[in-house]
Amino acid sequence: MQKSLKEVRKALVGQVVMSEELDLMSSTMYNLQVPDMWMNKGYPSLKPLTAWSNDLIQRLDFLNNWIENGVPIHYWLPGFFFPQAFLTGTLQNFARKHQLPIDTISFETTVLKLSSSDDITERPEEGCYIHGLFLEGARWDPAGHHLDESNPKELYTLFPPIHLNPVSKRVVPLDGIYKSPCYKVLTRAGTLSTTGHSTNYVCPLEIPSVHPESHWIARGVAPVSYTHLTLPTKRIV
Repeated sequence: MQKSLKEVRKALVGQVVMSEELDLMSSTMYNLQVPDMWMNKGYPSLKPLTAWSNDLIQRLDFLNNWIENGVPIHYWLPGFFFPQAFLTGTLQNFARKHQLPIDTISFETTVLKLSSSDDITERPEEGCYIHGLFLEGARWDPAGHHLDESNPKELYTLFPPIHLNPVSKRVVPLDGIYKSPCYKVLTRAGTLSTTGHSTNYVCPLEIPSVHPESHWIARGVAPVSYTHLTLPTKRIV
């Protein structure tokens, strides 16, 4: 980013030749969009340039805080470039600790009865606390502790913190939950990377529900890490 910004600045004042790539970059930034050369090296995002820049600073703050202050109590899932690796690492830590084969371990999803990650004061005994997800197509009812229909004119809502608890040979519940896919961005599409993981799909989450899964599938309900809007990220009302 620093190199390309310096090159664009020099090209605009005539110190270097304005190449097609630099011209496209300057035009894209003028329209407040993220340049392709940055997007090709970065993480998937639908945000305009200003919101994308703020998001990048938040990611750096999240990682710097981890480096300077040690392992955090909870994890801002959108802050990871490759969240699948973090989740796999959590399963691996559990498998090593208990001497279990990792292919028998899966996450049990528990939605915390908290409105904000700031209310979390200590680490879980097993697994991890994650936060920062948004829900599209529905909302979370904190009183009933289950999915509910969206409020009028409300496209996305903040989802409460989640405890991902590794369990060996777990029996997946057949009712009372909506097994929802979790995505990075709203496009719901991705490609397989060289690791065999999707560039967009993250993991399934079992969300408490009083309706059958078909009810929420028809509405396209899914948690996502990033929207194209700037939304509050702290507390559910």
